[in-house]
Amino acid sequence: MTNRIALMFGGLLLAAIGLDVYLYGPGHMVFLGKKLFALIEWMAFWR
Repeated sequence: MTNRIALMFGGLLLAAIGLDVYLYGPGHMVFLGKKLFALIEWMAFWR
């Protein structure tokens, strides 16, 4: 992955997060953060 592709992907990701927060509020991001933390802990169990 080149630097240009990585920067474009990062910008797209930040834009998508910003749009989600703007349209639906920050509650979704808190929910997804909790689910991501639970997934990381679950995957660490199988390590």
